[in-house]
Amino acid sequence: MNFIKTEIEGVVIIKPKVFVDDRGYFFESFSQQKFSNGVNEIDFVQDNESQSMYGVLRGLHYQKPPFAQSKLVRVVKGCILDVAVDIRKESPTFGKYISIELSEQNKTQLFIPKGFAHGFAVLTNNTIVQYKCDDYYHPESEGAIVWNDPQINIDWKLPYSDIILSDKDKNSPLLKEIIT
Repeated sequence: MNFIKTEIEGVVIIKPKVFVDDRGYFFESFSQQKFSNGVNEIDFVQDNESQSMYGVLRGLHYQKPPFAQSKLVRVVKGCILDVAVDIRKESPTFGKYISIELSEQNKTQLFIPKGFAHGFAVLTNNTIVQYKCDDYYHPESEGAIVWNDPQINIDWKLPYSDIILSDKDKNSPLLKEIIT
């Protein structure tokens, strides 16, 4: 596994070594030992999976302390633009974001530490996303930032007319309005 630090402290791109032959492929998607050495000591306690059609945009979601979550995101089928927004108010990169395409082809993963809002735009039909979390989901601690916040200014790589949102995601507050 190759662990690539990004320009935002704590966010790490993980590229596995993929073995391909005429039978198909094999790769190690997670190793606690390698992850601890390459990123951080962490105990993941929950795995989540979503299936979405082209144009779905999920996010930007986060869990408020003390139930904040770190996430390790990957795509099993299809392709997404994965986005992590720094919402750590004391951070020099507060309000900045990282975006990366994760796909079944590149098998790349994104580690998002606590203190970030997360979202993704689905770039292909019938896409399956899996992610590990280091804390359990607590509905009462859920927070969100509106996907098109002009302060963050994310290029979601989708035409505006193609974007499909939940009611919650359409009506989330701006970054400047959140309390973390």
